[in-house]
Amino acid sequence: MPELVDGLDSKSSAFGFVGSSPTAPIPLEPVHPVMDTYSRYPLTLKKGRGCWLWDDQGRRYLDCVAGIATCTLGHSNPAMQKALGRQLGRLQHVSNLYRIPEQEQLAGWIAGHSCADRVFFCNSGAEANEAAIKLARKYGHTRRGIERPVILTAQASFHGRTLAAVSATGQPKYHQGFEPMVEGFRFFPYNDTAAFEALLQECEADGPRVAAVLLEPLQGEGGVNPGDPAFFARVRQLCDERDILLIFDEVQVGVGRSGCLWGYQKLGVEPDAFTLAKGLGGGIPIGVLAVNRRADVLRPGDHASTFGGNPFACRAGLTVVAELERRQLVAHAGRMGELLAGLLGELVDRHPQQLAGVRGWGLLQGLVLQPDGVTAPELVAEAMAHRLLLVPAGPGVVRFVPPLVIKPRQLRLAVRRFEAALTSLVASRTAAAPADLTPPKAPS
Repeated sequence: MPELVDGLDSKSSAFGFVGSSPTAPIPLEPVHPVMDTYSRYPLTLKKGRGCWLWDDQGRRYLDCVAGIATCTLGHSNPAMQKALGRQLGRLQHVSNLYRIPEQEQLAGWIAGHSCADRVFFCNSGAEANEAAIKLARKYGHTRRGIERPVILTAQASFHGRTLAAVSATGQPKYHQGFEPMVEGFRFFPYNDTAAFEALLQECEADGPRVAAVLLEPLQGEGGVNPGDPAFFARVRQLCDERDILLIFDEVQVGVGRSGCLWGYQKLGVEPDAFTLAKGLGGGIPIGVLAVNRRADVLRPGDHASTFGGNPFACRAGLTVVAELERRQLVAHAGRMGELLAGLLGELVDRHPQQLAGVRGWGLLQGLVLQPDGVTAPELVAEAMAHRLLLVPAGPGVVRFVPPLVIKPRQLRLAVRRFEAALTSLVASRTAAAPADLTPPKAPS
């Protein structure tokens, strides 16, 4: 099996594996009843408005994290406040024992604006990917006659923390201590057509074994790695030839962040199913598995969720998509993404010893650092001191994922603050480096 690849994570701590290096912030003492699953930065945020957050000392921060690509409309959005306040005054939860008009409306909007025909609702990206994995297995059993279905997924991927989703994640650090992993996943290098074809041929050498291919159109946690359209087109072709499902994890890139409504539109390839979460709820927990007719194999009793698709969560989703349309935020995200990529590219030109390049789509941009220099967690911590919030995507990539409502002047300010943080960090490292006391050579 190909070797799996680790990448720094943005969830095990606020912005990475805090405490894993001498430059990481010191974890807080566990003096409260919250379980010790996060080592948090010593920052307490009290309120927000738009792209701004304030801490408990009254200091204001420019937010280019957006709750990790979640607060689509920014903080304390007036439309969200109004819609959710009204919804709480009517009904917040009834369970899926009954019809839910808000759920049907949101499902209709998603199906009407995508390649999907039907929608299942849950509460998070991990849950959505769990549903996709169950869907793939049932499809393998019922449509391809596979006794023990296999799902192919990519190295350096991230699909969630629940057991099947983390088993599908191509980073072994997430598996450690939780073995045995759920069986039935094989991994290949992302965007590597030859490796994918070889693995598919190996798996199917003795007959049908592969139920689905699960891929992120752009790997977010794995380093902001955009998909290659040619690679994805070939995967689509091979899936069609063998009657294999193609499933996209759009938890981070979906709902307009890429500058298109869906990440698959950047690739020119339609999946049979895709998952959503994060930006759809604008900060309210929601998850979605959307499928076309070919992939619509789940029946009553196959899968369920108590909270999934309740009136409150779906009202949040309906408000987000209504605001996307009313304010034309998808096109705005595309324009702001072009501006941000350009500003970061100029930054790379000014600091070639520390910065190597920029990659991403729309308002999901990754600033790639030079190896053996400052690290992404160090820069994120220093940027916080300059009142800018960012998040790593691996040790060598700083991720910019602001709310989709961000304005040009705010992007320019973010890059200026980041440059100040970079300059300050490099200067402090240079000052701390031991002086070279080697005497000069005598002239010959």
